[in-house]
Amino acid sequence: MNNFYKRKQLRLKQYNYADSGLYFITICVQHHLKYFGEITHDGLHLNQAGKMIEHLWLDIPKRFPTIELREYIIMPNHFHAIIEINPQSPVSLGNVVGVFKSLTTNAYIKGVRGDNWLPFDKRLWQRNYYEHIIRDEVSHYFIAEYIQNNPLKWKEDKLYVQ
Repeated sequence: MNNFYKRKQLRLKQYNYADSGLYFITICVQHHLKYFGEITHDGLHLNQAGKMIEHLWLDIPKRFPTIELREYIIMPNHFHAIIEINPQSPVSLGNVVGVFKSLTTNAYIKGVRGDNWLPFDKRLWQRNYYEHIIRDEVSHYFIAEYIQNNPLKWKEDKLYVQ
């Protein structure tokens, strides 16, 4: 009998995540701690760490010229984005997310050491990420709307913490 914990598979088994198309991703902070800012009655306020996340996200196409960034939002403890992988791209969705998580973790560590940012325990981001393959324009529209309205519905969000 195998007593090892079996991790839930988040990806579709037969799907090639290097295929061209639109992907909706969510990356969560380990333990859902609020490292990137606050949401108040007058909107989302990114702190230095949140602005660093945004800067590094917007730089991703420099590393991966065969992708395009669409809508995104940096929340206090998670990140949503839509990525488009162009045809014949040698890049997979996992490559993009892995590089982004690595770059932001290293930059965050520098912020902890040099700018007194809140320290984290072992990992900044959760081990995995959530993805959804966007299959048509209607789905893209509703997901983009969800991303744009996420700060307005923060207290209803399943990732909400005070």
